[in-house]
Amino acid sequence: MSLMGSAVVFLVAAVVAVPIFRKLKLGAILGYLVAGVVIGPSVMDWVNDPQTILHVAELGVVFLLFIIGLELDPKQLWNMRKRIMLTGGSQLVFSTLFIALMCYWILSLSAITAVIVGLSVALSSTAFAVQLMEEHRVLKTPPGQQGFSILLMQDVAVIPILLLVESLSAEEVAAGPAWWVSVLALCLVLVVGRFLINPFLSLISLYGNAEVMTASALLIVIATALGMQEAGLSMGMGAFVAGILLANSSFKHQLEMEIAPFKGLFLGLFFIAIGMNLNLALLVAEPLFILGASVLLVLVKGGVIFTILRLAKQNTTDSVRIGLMLSQGGEFAFVVMSQAASTGVVDTIISQQVTLVVGISMALTSPLVILHSIWFNSKNCPAVYDVEPNEKEPQVLIAGLGRFGQVSARILTANKIPFIALDKDPEQIDFLKKFGSKVFYGDASRLDLLRTAGISKVKVLLIAIDNEQEALKIAYLVREHFPDIKIIARARNRMSIVNYARAGVHTYVREVFPAGLDAAKLLLQEYGFDQEEAVRTVELFAKHDNRLVQVSANKNFNLQQMIDINEQGKSELQSLFERDKKGIER
Repeated sequence: MSLMGSAVVFLVAAVVAVPIFRKLKLGAILGYLVAGVVIGPSVMDWVNDPQTILHVAELGVVFLLFIIGLELDPKQLWNMRKRIMLTGGSQLVFSTLFIALMCYWILSLSAITAVIVGLSVALSSTAFAVQLMEEHRVLKTPPGQQGFSILLMQDVAVIPILLLVESLSAEEVAAGPAWWVSVLALCLVLVVGRFLINPFLSLISLYGNAEVMTASALLIVIATALGMQEAGLSMGMGAFVAGILLANSSFKHQLEMEIAPFKGLFLGLFFIAIGMNLNLALLVAEPLFILGASVLLVLVKGGVIFTILRLAKQNTTDSVRIGLMLSQGGEFAFVVMSQAASTGVVDTIISQQVTLVVGISMALTSPLVILHSIWFNSKNCPAVYDVEPNEKEPQVLIAGLGRFGQVSARILTANKIPFIALDKDPEQIDFLKKFGSKVFYGDASRLDLLRTAGISKVKVLLIAIDNEQEALKIAYLVREHFPDIKIIARARNRMSIVNYARAGVHTYVREVFPAGLDAAKLLLQEYGFDQEEAVRTVELFAKHDNRLVQVSANKNFNLQQMIDINEQGKSELQSLFERDKKGIER
C-alpha cells in the first residue's frame, strides 16, 4: 500500500476506534491498540510493515518526554533525585528479580534469558502511564510524582540494559560509540541548550513566521533526539534533557504549544503500531499461557509498586491506583527483546511471546484503572483526584508587557504576587529578563497558547497590549472560554470602551485619560485657579465624561451616535460648570 493509502487507513482507524472506546469509558489508548490489531498483519493486514511504523511512531514518545521536561524545573528535578533513585531503583530491581525467578523456576528458562525477560518487562510504558495519569489528574499529585520518578528511572536504565544484551551476544555486532562519545554528546546538549537555543529562537521570532517557529521547535526536539541516539543514548532521554534545559526559557509555552499537536498524533500512531506488532497467532495457539502470563505480569508489577508506595507513606487507594497505571510492560520491551532475538541472546519465539504479553498487559491496564475508580467511587471515594490548588501558581495573567503592563508587573513583583506575562517582542523580553521579570514569548490572542500558559488557573487578566484588534480578540476568546475570569482592559479611546462592552468586558482603564486629568489640574493652577478649585473642576469634568462613556458603552452606540451624545454633553457640561461657579461665588 502507498504512503498516502497507509495514512488514510491510520486516520480512519483512529477516527472510528477512539470515539467508540471513549464512549464506552475504556480510554483512547485502548482504542488505538485495538485499531492497530484490526488493521495489522494479524487481522485485516491492511498495513503490513508494523516494525517500520513503530520506529517512526517512537517520535510520539520523544515529543511526550520533551514536553514533560519543559514542565520540570531543573531545581525540581534535583529535588526529586533521591526519590528517583530509591523509588525507581527499588521498583526496577524487585520487579526484575521476581519475574526472572518465576521465568527460571516455573518456565525453566536459562538464567540469562530469565534476567533479560525480567529486565524487559520490568520497564513500564512512559507514554501509556503518563497519558493515564494525565487523564485521571494524578500526575502532579504526590503519588503521581512517585510514579513519575519510577518512569524516569526506567528511562535512564534502558541504555545499560541494551548494553548488557549486547555484551551477552554470541554474535559479533557492530561496536557502539565509546563511553566518552556519549558523555561528550550530553555535554554538547547542555551547552547548546543553555547558551544557544534562546538566541536562535529570538532570531526566528523576529524574522520568521508561525510556520518557521513550528519548524524550529520540531528541529530542536528531533535533532537533539537523533544526536543522542547516534551517541549511544536514548532518543527520549535526549528530548527530556532538552526540555529540562528550556523549562525556564521565555519560549517555553510557545514550544509546548507548537509540539503538542505532533505529540498527540505520533503518540496515537505509536499505540496503533504496538497493536499492529502483536502476533495474535501465538494467543490462539496458547491462550491460557499468554493470558495468564499477562495477568501475572500486571499483578507482580502492580504489587511491587503498591508495596513501594505504601512504604513511602502513600495511602492504600493511591498506591493501588498508581500501581495499576504502571503495571503494564512498556515500549522499550519491544526494543530490548528485538535486539536480544536478533543477536541470539533470546530465542525468537520467546521474544514474540514476551512482546505479545506486554501488548496484552497494556490492553488490560486501562480497564483495570477504570474498574478501580468505579469501585472506589461507589464507596464515596473520588474516581479522580481533586488536586488542591497551589498557592504559588500564578493567578494573574498580563497580556503585553510594554510600558503600560510593566507598571502592574512591577507592583505585583514588589508584593511577591506571582503572575504570567506574555509578549510577542523578543527584544523586549530579553530586556525585561535583565531586571528579573519572568515573561514568556507568545501571541496571547491564540487560545491554544493561553491554555498552555495556564489561563485555566488564572483569576484576573490584564489586557495591556497596544494593538486594539488583538486586544479585542483576546477579550472575546477569554470571555467565551473562561467566563469566570475577571478582565481589565487597556482602552485607547471611547470607541474601544464600547467595543470591549460588546465583548462583555466592563472593567477598563482609559489609556491617557488619567494623565490628561492630572495635566489639566496643573494647568488650571498655573493659570490662576487655587488648588481646591482646580481639583473640583477636573473632578466635575471627569465624572461627567465617564457618565457619557458609560452611557455609550451600555447602549452599544456606534461612532456617529457617540459624536452626537458628546455634542449634547458639551452643553450639559457648560451648565454644570456655570452652576458650580455660581455656588462658589455665593
